[in-house]
Amino acid sequence: MASFLWRKKSINDLMMSSSETEKGLKRTLSSTNLVALGIGAIIGAGLFVRTAAAAAQNAGPSVTLGFIVAAIGCGLAGLCYAELSSSIPISGSAYTYSYATMGEFIAWIIGWDLILEYAVGAATVGIAWSEYLNNLLVNVLHWQAIPYQWCHSPFEMSTTGIHGMVNLPAFIIVALLSLLLIKGTQESSLVNGIIVVAKVAIVIMIIVLGWGFINVENHTPYIPPSSTYVDSQNISHNFGGFWGVIGAAGVVFFAFIGFDAVSTAAQEAKNPSKDMPIGILGSLVICTILYILFAHVLTGIGTVEDFRTNGKEASVAFVIHKYMIGYDWLAQLVTIAILAGFSSVILVMLLGQSRVFYSMSLDGLLPKALGEIHPKYKTPYKANLFILVIVGLFAAFIPGDIVGDMTSIGTLFAFMLVCAGVIILRKTNPELPRKFKTPFVPFVPILGILVCFLMILGLGWTNWLRLGVWLLIGLVIYFTYSKNNSKLNK
Repeated sequence: MASFLWRKKSINDLMMSSSETEKGLKRTLSSTNLVALGIGAIIGAGLFVRTAAAAAQNAGPSVTLGFIVAAIGCGLAGLCYAELSSSIPISGSAYTYSYATMGEFIAWIIGWDLILEYAVGAATVGIAWSEYLNNLLVNVLHWQAIPYQWCHSPFEMSTTGIHGMVNLPAFIIVALLSLLLIKGTQESSLVNGIIVVAKVAIVIMIIVLGWGFINVENHTPYIPPSSTYVDSQNISHNFGGFWGVIGAAGVVFFAFIGFDAVSTAAQEAKNPSKDMPIGILGSLVICTILYILFAHVLTGIGTVEDFRTNGKEASVAFVIHKYMIGYDWLAQLVTIAILAGFSSVILVMLLGQSRVFYSMSLDGLLPKALGEIHPKYKTPYKANLFILVIVGLFAAFIPGDIVGDMTSIGTLFAFMLVCAGVIILRKTNPELPRKFKTPFVPFVPILGILVCFLMILGLGWTNWLRLGVWLLIGLVIYFTYSKNNSKLNK
């Protein structure tokens, strides 16, 4: 195969480019900021929506075991991310690490793949934010809902025959958060920190207050016997048993997406060699504990049938309203928490995508303008504006269910390559200073690859097909533009 596919970026060049010059990104983030950034990205749609979905379709009360499997996969990948981000403290996350360890071709595939996680993910969450805004207006504030045509895409139609025109709330939230990111990473981090405190407080409240309403019968048997569940869209799911738990892990994995976004801000950390491992692993540990406790309480209060029928996307608020008599105010707070959670997830995803585009632009794989830094705010403002347009248009005009689980499968694929990158870098650059070392290499990275691959298997062949089509489009762009404009080519 052509040698240009495997050309690598020098570690020395990467380290030199990370020095803070007047053109470089501003180092403003502490380890506390990074932990909050990680929690901001992690706790959101996954916790409040995917928990009930996994319980209904895959595992019942043993969804908690699915969270543990997903957390193990993320933890193993997180150890690898921590070593790479402290050794190579450059923006770009898995893309940058792949460029230094496996070559340009793999790096391009990962960079293209990360668009699924960040840009498409941000648009999808933006659409969900719009739906829950109406929920807040009607059920909490008792105001009038936004007219259907102004909060749905042209491809959607209401039960009364009204056609959607544009999803304005989704576009507006994406635009506002993009402009906030242009203003500065520190300012964005402050807003995110406030949101994190609010939504974590509500999650803890649900765990503490809901514990007394747990019905032991809902946890019996904890792992349901193996069977097949066909949902309302005639899609079959493995329910119960081993594959039910693995299927649940693949579903709730979406709830962990975002901790790796911390690594995209490595070039803006004050002391990346110390702060990055704390930010990545700290946010992951905190969220895993909250997730397991939350899932245990939720499946103890409500039944699987609740999650399959009346609850669905609003299952958390539904079971509180149905079973926790006298706590309707908590159900309303959950709606507010979901909106806040969605907002911080969108913020961190937009941050991650802009930093990946920034790094790919500096390497010549994307147009040069995307790598330009704002003279005053020291942020990649043109990358943010470009993402505002792309993500904003997607959120405004495309239905939210188009992408499905593509975000999860794309991220799992990236995790597998990051784990492989640690093994390769240990062999090719053994002398590289490593302030944090992944323990038990190559055992831990190999185990990370296997656990992530197992979760991919649980997502089904349709998502493999969608990922293949997406990568095919990326290959066309690489061979027609990127390989010729690559700085390594010159």
